[in-house]
Amino acid sequence: MTGVCATCGLPKELCVCESIAKESQRIVVKTEDRKFNKTYTVIEGIDEKEVNMRELMKNLKSKLACGGAAKGGKIELQGDHKHKAKAILVQMGFAPETIEIR
Repeated sequence: MTGVCATCGLPKELCVCESIAKESQRIVVKTEDRKFNKTYTVIEGIDEKEVNMRELMKNLKSKLACGGAAKGGKIELQGDHKHKAKAILVQMGFAPETIEIR
């Protein structure tokens, strides 16, 4: 046995904490212009304690074929990927009504 989740009390294989956390967050997807006229897509509002930001960033970068980083509770992706990022987040289990595009 691998252990029991401290939050929900279920075995680690059956833990539903991350899926519940994905449905209850307010996520904002927006673009920012940086120096040298570069555009970045910034995804913020995801709780680092409940969702694995590193894994999420890795999946987004591979599906969007771009570079990026996760820092300060935000995921920054190179390029304008607002609408594509929302579709990918919905595929990953986030509720579409909780994702706002600015």
